[in-house]
Amino acid sequence: MSESKPSLLAGFKAFLMRGNVIDLAVAVVIGAAFTNIVNAVVKGVINPLVGAFGTQDLDSYTSCIKGTCEVVDGEVDGIEIAWGSVIGASLQFLITAAVVYFLMVLPMAKYLARREAQRKAKAGTQEVIEVSELEVLKEIRDALVAQRSGGPSGPGAGENRG
Repeated sequence: MSESKPSLLAGFKAFLMRGNVIDLAVAVVIGAAFTNIVNAVVKGVINPLVGAFGTQDLDSYTSCIKGTCEVVDGEVDGIEIAWGSVIGASLQFLITAAVVYFLMVLPMAKYLARREAQRKAKAGTQEVIEVSELEVLKEIRDALVAQRSGGPSGPGAGENRG
């Protein structure tokens, strides 16, 4: 017997229909939208605050290793290291990470911890109720056993059932 291999198109369709592919696509779209929000906060609020203590444009800071690093006939004479852009990108990353952590991750973690504590408290209350119900059922059982054995305890003790 020959085994039928799924066609390339059928495999691609199965790949697209898996739930995690859709989740990943949604995450990318939401991440792109969130990036715009974070960049707006960094450019509109954080960078002006940093600029109040220094400069907003770190890209202009360079060092020349070899030569004069002057532009001659449209070309740079020498080897120029643009260390300001590296520092600027590093600061941009740190600021973005701080904004994401303090405005999104930390509040969400606190919210989830609060919900988990409420869930545990509710489960603990349910357990106490179940234990008290169990105690009542044990008392009823004991009363029925005592009644059957002819003991004096329990409701209806001493009644004639004949």
